[in-house]
Amino acid sequence: MPQTPQIGSRGREILTAIVETYIASGEPVGSRTLSRENREGLSAATIRNVMADLTDAGLLEQPHTSAGRIPTSAAYRYYVEQFTGKASLTPQQEGQIAANFQGISDVQEFMERTSHVLSLISSGVGVAVAVPGQRNALEHIYFSHLAENKILAVVVAKSGLVRDRVLRLERDVSQADLDLAARYINENFRGWSMEDLRAEVARRLERDRNEYDRIMKSVEQLYRQGALASEANAAPEIYVEGVSNLVANEQDSERLRKLLRTLEEKQQVADLLSAYLDARQEAVRVVIGLEDAGAHLSNFVLIGAPARVGKEVRGSLAVLGPTRIDYEHTINAVSYIARLFDSILNGADESKT
Repeated sequence: MPQTPQIGSRGREILTAIVETYIASGEPVGSRTLSRENREGLSAATIRNVMADLTDAGLLEQPHTSAGRIPTSAAYRYYVEQFTGKASLTPQQEGQIAANFQGISDVQEFMERTSHVLSLISSGVGVAVAVPGQRNALEHIYFSHLAENKILAVVVAKSGLVRDRVLRLERDVSQADLDLAARYINENFRGWSMEDLRAEVARRLERDRNEYDRIMKSVEQLYRQGALASEANAAPEIYVEGVSNLVANEQDSERLRKLLRTLEEKQQVADLLSAYLDARQEAVRVVIGLEDAGAHLSNFVLIGAPARVGKEVRGSLAVLGPTRIDYEHTINAVSYIARLFDSILNGADESKT
């Protein structure tokens, strides 16, 4: 991780002013502009000297000889460190964001809405990823006898996802026995992930092999034929919105083409979040300069956090945008939506138990 440059209070004040002015205008910032807005009444010459020191420290750069200065990635990192954990949204701002999630109790719907809300808040790209495993927590299962040796298995997940499949059995099972098998599974495994459910059923079948009763014989045959199978290789649900925000601000056509290709390949977006966000992190992470993922992302920032329900990670949410982004507001919005996710979805899960 790059070392944070050591600058004094005057340098910090001027650097902050340059970063915020550049974020707002997109134009290189000159000493005269700063001297007009400086509350200490510093002269343009004094500010120029401080700017020269900040440039030597790698915090500013000069795009053209006659132009003012613009912040480097190191400057943005320093800027973010100054307010991280010290600022928050106002109650009014929180209320405006929360209003977008009223009535939502499903992970996928929340994530889809999140990508939209983050794109509006940040003027960047809103990204939300729902991990596939959590879609398989069992709400209930139902079996229907269709014909001899042929049944319909319907699995309803806690997320609201419904999956059905037609199975051919080696021997016929009556509707009464199918109902008994479904009741056994629902009473014993409601709320379990399909992966854990299958593992436990397999364990019980092996343990009680010599004591099979009528129910377990039906459960075994249904299990063997895939009634409890899950989408083991299912891709995560990935929601991306706000690509047009980047198109409007990117002048380099070749870089824009590569950027659009990355965003069109949603799995690449999920891989990007996976590479930079750690499921164990508690706070929002800000990654400035994504050149490790591709040269075309060198001037971009990722602001993201895991999405948890309790201690269980259900996905991740982030903003992908240019380094010239409203960091404070975006960081606070990502943090608040992550907390909102826990609050809303935790309540939804509890209401189903």
